[in-house]
Amino acid sequence: MKNMTLSNIAQACGGRLICPGEPPAAEAAGVVIDSRKAGKDFLFIATKGERVDGHRFIPEVFAGGALGVVCERLPEQPAGPCILVEDSFEALKRIGEFYRRQLSVKVVGITGSVGKTSTKEFVASVLSQKYRIHKTLGNYNNEIGVPLTVLSMPEDTEVAVLEMGINHFGEMHNLSRIARPDICIMTNIGQCHLEFLGSREGILKAKSEIFDFMGEDGAVCVNGDDDMLSTIKEVKGKPPVTFGLSSSCRIYAADIAGRGLLGSEAVIHDREAGISFNAKIPLPGGHMVYNALAATAAGRLLGLTPEEISKGIAAVEGVSGRSHIIELADKVVIDDCYNANPVSMEAALDLLLQADGRTVAVLGDMFELGKEEAKLHERVGGYAVEKGVDCLICTGKLSLHMYEGALKAAEAVEKPADGIHYFPDRESLLEGLAALLLPGDAILVKASHGMGFEKVVEQLT
Repeated sequence: MKNMTLSNIAQACGGRLICPGEPPAAEAAGVVIDSRKAGKDFLFIATKGERVDGHRFIPEVFAGGALGVVCERLPEQPAGPCILVEDSFEALKRIGEFYRRQLSVKVVGITGSVGKTSTKEFVASVLSQKYRIHKTLGNYNNEIGVPLTVLSMPEDTEVAVLEMGINHFGEMHNLSRIARPDICIMTNIGQCHLEFLGSREGILKAKSEIFDFMGEDGAVCVNGDDDMLSTIKEVKGKPPVTFGLSSSCRIYAADIAGRGLLGSEAVIHDREAGISFNAKIPLPGGHMVYNALAATAAGRLLGLTPEEISKGIAAVEGVSGRSHIIELADKVVIDDCYNANPVSMEAALDLLLQADGRTVAVLGDMFELGKEEAKLHERVGGYAVEKGVDCLICTGKLSLHMYEGALKAAEAVEKPADGIHYFPDRESLLEGLAALLLPGDAILVKASHGMGFEKVVEQLT
């Protein structure tokens, strides 16, 4: 890793390097917080979690040939160089920031309330048609995940595509300081994290901290159809690149044709350049069109041709837990259980209703919605009934409000309520779910990550 010697690392994180004799001049081969991944010449950062204290594994990583260790307390008779710090997690961020600045790489930072992960996949697929790319894996999008993603970046990376997620003020400022994005993409401003950010205006303010460490020559891409993002008129002296379905956006889609669960087709236009091209969007749901448009905006800024962008969009693959279509012998499962908020719930229900046959929505609690949580759950239940979902299964303490909202909506339209069900928790759902399903069903599974609905998907598949 370029310039990642123990002396430089200690200086970067404000730590005290303790080792017998002269510190080794070798560069670290990698940086990890999981001792099981600490190979020869790796730097291991010992962190203390809720269940496991990484300091316990310092002897093991030295036995495995680690170059050194960052720690908050020294082990007895350390077997190798240690960098003593006050806070290992803070050290991780500073080390990630240092390494980012050693690399000549373009960074695309992606934030927003909904669609960050799927947008990241579209952007990465498009940009990989021309560049060597490195992207966020899994859910590594917070103050631990972003520096780890940066630190896992190969030196020959040309463009890094980083997902950046927050739920408190100040966190995006820290992420921007680490990532130093050249292109900032904002997908939308929804209603997630209202518990901590207070309002959509607060969410916009917190997400906009992504601009804090953007380069002076950087560019901002925003969803021009979003009422909050459309208020951004200028960032560092330049107007944002807008994308959306409105022809007033620079990058916009027209002639959209749905193909059900197989995705959609559209003609994508770059109004400023006066070009257009056909795109096959292989993932289902109207929101995937926006993801393709965001990727187009990034591709145009980084010099890709329409042909390269179209090829990249067509090559996108689904991610487990994110509108992932699973075809079974007698059913179709839409695995969207990674996370949930009111906007993404409604988008997922819209997707479900594109399926042939009977539609079943297995929905669970949405977290971090603040004082409006009861009303927002009730609204989702009403939306499912009004849109015509055949079978709605609500699960969890908060989802009792979803169930009640569905019953009210059914009564209002004089629809039978025998297709509306409630389970108090995931365990009772797993016991009773099979009895509610029929051959040929299309089944949506969606809830906030803390509900553990991947267990539901496992049972179904």
